[in-house]
Amino acid sequence: MKRKFLLTILAAIPAVAFSIPASGQVDRAQKKPAADVADVDYKWEAYGGFAYSSSNQVNGSYSGLMGGKVGATRDFGRYFGLTAEGSYYKYPYRSGNPGDPRLASGLAGPVLHAEIIGKYSAFIHALIGVEHASGESQTPNISFAGGFGGGMEYKLSPRLSLRATGDYIGASFSDINNSKELGYSPHRTWNSQASFVAVYHF
Repeated sequence: MKRKFLLTILAAIPAVAFSIPASGQVDRAQKKPAADVADVDYKWEAYGGFAYSSSNQVNGSYSGLMGGKVGATRDFGRYFGLTAEGSYYKYPYRSGNPGDPRLASGLAGPVLHAEIIGKYSAFIHALIGVEHASGESQTPNISFAGGFGGGMEYKLSPRLSLRATGDYIGASFSDINNSKELGYSPHRTWNSQASFVAVYHF
């Protein structure tokens, strides 16, 4: 009887000893997915939404143009990325603006971004590319363009956020009714631009 009791105790000790680390492994396995979800580092983002631009490329224009903007960014590390975006502006901000000016652009460049506090982050970028002015028979109507800007972003979820951006973009187009005799001389103008877009991280 005593021998059976002793054997039972000796058999129970290894069972208890092996069950403790096994339970720890189960706990760690259960907690790991939650940690992995929190540590997801998305490398790409796509964005699109409302955009506004002044129309200083058109002489006599006193109203800006509204339209849309779409773009994408590839992040390399925590602070640096490369972005490319396209925008189109057609609708006058105020009625009564002379003519029918329109402006389209394709720009790309480096971006620096960082978290500020909580769900807020900020960024700055430098952009170069081309702009196309239409609706006013300007010659030339395609120009090298470039400038700089920045903005703020508010995170709604790990994948979705809202962003407000302000840019200052320069380009060279001719005046309206510029003639061949004048050499279709272009003049540089700078447009203040703003956008409010939704951003999807993936």
